[in-house]
Amino acid sequence: MRLGILSDTHGLLRPEARAALEDTDLIIHAGDIGSPEVLTGLHALAPVVAVRGNVDTGAWAEAIPEREFVEAAGVLIHVLHVVQELDFDPRAAGIGVVVSGHSHRPTIEKRDGVLFLNPGSAGPRRFRLPVVLARLVIDTTGVQAELVDLLP
Repeated sequence: MRLGILSDTHGLLRPEARAALEDTDLIIHAGDIGSPEVLTGLHALAPVVAVRGNVDTGAWAEAIPEREFVEAAGVLIHVLHVVQELDFDPRAAGIGVVVSGHSHRPTIEKRDGVLFLNPGSAGPRRFRLPVVLARLVIDTTGVQAELVDLLP
């Protein structure tokens, strides 16, 4: 299974992001979506699971949850915008992957057997941080994550 993971689009769905997400089975947006048009554009590519970030306000965002649990190819994924708000032990809960955003800093790291993934920001460039998203592949060998530079 191929997942596209992005965050912090802040109302901008770049053509480069669309292209990078074309062959995915599921898209996860980890918050700070910025506008309903971003979700509409993502839904045109694949099913979408999204959580609300701190800039997602107004009537359009009210129905978007702050956290989600997703099962993908037998792996349980927990999605929230700010990783510091994780208030349970993901390993004890059977979570294989924690996806978050907010910092605009892309990271892939294993902690106590759980993959923590922040895809960085796929929206407007902030400071000198990269404009990226992530791909997650789940197959019989396990879970592999990679970052995809949108503006190399």
